Amino acid sequence: MAKKKEPEQPIVKDDPSRILDINMEDVMHNSMMPYAEHVILERALPRVEDGLKPVQRRILHTLSEMDDGRFVKVATVVGRTMFYHPHGDASIYGALVNLANKRYLIEGQGNFGNIYTGDEAAAPRYIECRLTDLARDEIFNRKTTAYIPSYDGRNQEPVLLPSKLPLLLMLGANGIAVGMATYILPHNFIELLRAEIEIVRNPKAEPRLLPDFPTGGLADCSKYNQGRRGGQVKVRARIEKVDKNTVTITEIPFGKTSHMLIDSILKAKDKGKIKIKKIEDMTTEKVEIVIHLPNDVSPDRTIDALYAFTDCETTINPNACVIKDDKPQFLSVND
Repeated sequence: MAKKKEPEQPIVKDDPSRILDINMEDVMHNSMMPYAEHVILERALPRVEDGLKPVQRRILHTLSEMDDGRFVKVATVVGRTMFYHPHGDASIYGALVNLANKRYLIEGQGNFGNIYTGDEAAAPRYIECRLTDLARDEIFNRKTTAYIPSYDGRNQEPVLLPSKLPLLLMLGANGIAVGMATYILPHNFIELLRAEIEIVRNPKAEPRLLPDFPTGGLADCSKYNQGRRGGQVKVRARIEKVDKNTVTITEIPFGKTSHMLIDSILKAKDKGKIKIKKIEDMTTEKVEIVIHLPNDVSPDRTIDALYAFTDCETTINPNACVIKDDKPQFLSVND
């Protein structure tokens, strides 16, 4: 007797068990390309017009809306910023702490971490912040600010925060997008203002701007190449000889912390590249790493070895990639 044929099940479009035969080129075009474009334009790279990434702009806009001159809990600011920024509280909190530690636009109260040791900030419910006077006076002007609906259409957020301040070079920036990255080094505030005045007076002027690091150190900027892709800056820690048995590190290379330096020194010691007796990290509001040497070791040779074999000397490769005319472009500092 023949088996009764089972009726065919109707194909449901949203059935997760159904196998789809789709060309990979179509997948990349329809899914990956929009994602890459979003990350590049809306998350990782700053805009050249105001020097800010979207999350930074939204934090500043939120602080401006809440501003009454008093400190506000960071947790409250993060929650309010989520009305504009759809990528979660952790990214907002991290960006806010980073801006506060640069000290130009946000004033913090409480433990915002330590840029020298790399210690993290306290939880957002414990620390407070507010706009600085510089931010209040210079980056908010409704007459020159265009607004668009937020991601859910319930609020209005600024497209840009145009100001006379060269925020992009004041703050610096780094970020990794899809297929590209940016690394813009911070510059000296006064030098930037002088350069702006020079360019306003003579649009063809070429001021010589070099990076200025909040962690100090010694820098060789001979190959800076105006911050273009392919340039480089060599940065050294400042090391002082105290006596024949002691050297002290008082400034560190940009992008490194005292903990990183100590780890690299201990690794060099284990490999036999450097001889030390003891190392102490006394860093608080300023860097102080004390290195004690054996009696038979020269402090001058030790300093040379620290630069040669540890993170006391590093190379930074700037890459000024920014959003201009709604697309990523590689520019120079003078641009």
